[in-house]
Amino acid sequence: MKFNVQSKLLLSRLNAVSKVVSSNNAFAILDNFLFELQSDRLVVTGSDMETRLTTNIEVQNVEGTGKFAIDVKRTINSLKELPDTALTFEINDETLAVKVTYLNGYYDAMALNGDEFPEKAANANDVKQFALPARSIAAGIGHTLFAVGKDDMHPQFTGIFWDIKPDMIVYVASDSHKLVRYRQTNVKPDFERNFILPAKPAAILMSVLDKGSEEPVSITIDENSATFENADFQLSCRFINGRYPNYNSVIPEDNPYTMAVDRQTLLNAVRRVAVFANVGGLVRLDLSADHVVLTAQDVDHSTAAEETIACEYNGEPMNIGFKSADVIDVVNNIDSEGVFLKLLDPARAGVFVPSEQKAGEDLIVLQMPMMI
Repeated sequence: MKFNVQSKLLLSRLNAVSKVVSSNNAFAILDNFLFELQSDRLVVTGSDMETRLTTNIEVQNVEGTGKFAIDVKRTINSLKELPDTALTFEINDETLAVKVTYLNGYYDAMALNGDEFPEKAANANDVKQFALPARSIAAGIGHTLFAVGKDDMHPQFTGIFWDIKPDMIVYVASDSHKLVRYRQTNVKPDFERNFILPAKPAAILMSVLDKGSEEPVSITIDENSATFENADFQLSCRFINGRYPNYNSVIPEDNPYTMAVDRQTLLNAVRRVAVFANVGGLVRLDLSADHVVLTAQDVDHSTAAEETIACEYNGEPMNIGFKSADVIDVVNNIDSEGVFLKLLDPARAGVFVPSEQKAGEDLIVLQMPMMI
């Protein structure tokens, strides 16, 4: 086999595919990329058994067809040191010796038999297929991924719940301390299905999508897995098993008191006072009609901070505490100029919403308070 490819193009695609590869694989073959030479295309695949990412790269001067597996780290590290230059790959079909030649030199490596690389599992029953714009998928994942839990004892919370309805898609994530629900009513799947997408493939999908593009992404789902495919990448992953709780039942519908505040002002103030918070990261909010006082302290290290910012608040004066890191995550993932915090009392969850919802979207974030 033989082919030519530009080094920077190859490196950029390999960097994307390498995100799938685990640092602790059960099978040694998974420490490798699978290279498949097909006519004028090089198909590169990475896998950790649960998630599989494939990309297609145009190549020139192709001789022969076939497949081989080549070490992930060594391949990427060698390409990083090269300028943008043409590479010639020559693979001995019998010994699998690989020679990569560039303008001023070459390097040799040994490949493994590509037939040893695990094949993609066939689709199970009850297959559904539809398409979404890349920006819609990126928005759904981007608004929810920060809230995914990391507790393996509750695996259903370690992914993003996709609740597909005929006239909308609802994305939900929770770590049991916060919950985010993001509705997209400007998409119409025309069927009902739900699944839990693991955090790892969700993050990988975000990294390979053009977040502002209307480019359609084909989505195929069955009982156990999903495949997302655009012109350059195909990502397949297994779902998280488990029943997702009724997320609507835990979202307060009648928090009567609302604080309206500039989003960036609140975000910056929390970041500043959080530097002086205790290990738990508690930041206290003292709410009044036209301002809120943010305070944090660490008694063990004799540090404290206080900052006052303007707001509009329609309730009785209230003191409530939140974990600073959670507030920063929540407010940072709301993309409006202002933010509303809806409250009932200091012991109940606060609800963060954008001051203006975008057309066809509805975002709400539930945040549990901390004891002051």
